[in-house]
Amino acid sequence: MRSHLLNDTTAEQYRRSVTAGVERVAAKLAATDRPFTGITVDALSPRIDEIDLDQPLHDTGAVLDELEDVYLRDAIYFHHPRYLAHLNCPVVIPAVLGEAVLSAVNSSLDTWDQSAGGTLIERKLIDWINERIGLGPAADGVFTSGGSQSNLQALLLAREEAKTDTLAKLRIFASEVSHFSVKKSAKLLGLGQDAVISIPVDHDKRMQTVALARELERCKEAGLVPMAVVATAGTTDFGSIDPLPEIAELCEQFGTWMHVDAAYGCGLLASLKHRDRISGIERADSVTVDYHKSFFQPVSSSAVLVRDAATLRHATYHAEYLNPRRMVEERIPNQVDKSLQTTRRFDALKLWMTLRTMGADGIGQLFDEVCDLAREGWKLIAADPRFDVVVEPSLSTLVFRYIPAAVTDPAEIDRANLYARKALFASGDAIVAGTKVAGRHYLKFTLLNPETQASDIAAVLDLIAGHAEQYLGESLDRAS
Repeated sequence: MRSHLLNDTTAEQYRRSVTAGVERVAAKLAATDRPFTGITVDALSPRIDEIDLDQPLHDTGAVLDELEDVYLRDAIYFHHPRYLAHLNCPVVIPAVLGEAVLSAVNSSLDTWDQSAGGTLIERKLIDWINERIGLGPAADGVFTSGGSQSNLQALLLAREEAKTDTLAKLRIFASEVSHFSVKKSAKLLGLGQDAVISIPVDHDKRMQTVALARELERCKEAGLVPMAVVATAGTTDFGSIDPLPEIAELCEQFGTWMHVDAAYGCGLLASLKHRDRISGIERADSVTVDYHKSFFQPVSSSAVLVRDAATLRHATYHAEYLNPRRMVEERIPNQVDKSLQTTRRFDALKLWMTLRTMGADGIGQLFDEVCDLAREGWKLIAADPRFDVVVEPSLSTLVFRYIPAAVTDPAEIDRANLYARKALFASGDAIVAGTKVAGRHYLKFTLLNPETQASDIAAVLDLIAGHAEQYLGESLDRAS
């Protein structure tokens, strides 16, 4: 079995095996003509259930053949221009190359003696993104597994900086359309979900700062502690961006930690055209970024950034076997001193490879393309009498609803939209997401693929309308 260990004696086998895998995936990508096959759970489950994991195949080719049958054939392919559902971007080749390198070398980014140059590359990237944000010379941060972990760590720091022993007094303020991880983080931090005060949004789904000011004042008057305000730069459902400058003013006035969840909107940091949409982010105390949403990176590639590096001490724990205190005095850079994780992949390498190959402008150009496409898509939907679109896009998300001409019952319209989404998914021709607006079912395009064209949007709208009309026709037949 030692023949399977990656080392100096198996380098050629490694080359052959990885090449075979790359060729298999490349062939699949080249032949993929729709984002999904439409296979059901009931159809796929028996194939996987019948595999005996205690009986290995002993041959890479046979394993790849099996993988083709249970995964590659029916995987959901985000690179396809009619994958329009969630915040999943197609990935750039330099980042995939970085993924291959980091997996093989397998550095762990917790301590210097496990990563060496990897530590310095990650730190360089943290400095780079902090400069893009404008957090100032004392800023720092660390790569994370994703936006939920970044939000959790940021709120942990905010909790500690609030300097109160009475957790029940702490309050977090976030818009009613903020990410669910805010409430989840409050629960994990011992505050409870009730500690999160939801602030209403305006017509454009942006936090109402008048309402925020009112709630902050009420909090103070009640003897409570306004621990943090979470402003969102790119909400999951609408891509809306809260008014960051006004929120920053209120945070300063009330002495409250300002966290900006820019997991989605961080692509604007590289934008050549739309950077001004997140003006005010430079005043945050902490920022979440997800490169695997809008920098075209493979999952996972994310970070949490802070204005004051000293606040990261709240995540520090010294273990004698790993990062004893003397290492701080010896100026040995251990990233575990800043992180909630211990063992941690060298995910920063993917972004490094991307920047060194394409440059930030290359990333920004791609993100600008999807933002511009969303504007074009909004015009298409707004002009189509079959649909109702909720808001003009701030980023690249469109939320809309099929409205039949002859049906007025909102519940029946809900069912038609739900049916259309499910039928479209089952066909595999396209994939769209769904959400609720004011209690009603809506559909959602999340546009993150520069290869998607307005013609794709128009075609998918026709498919949605067709499925909805089929449902309504069958519904009328059943009723009669």
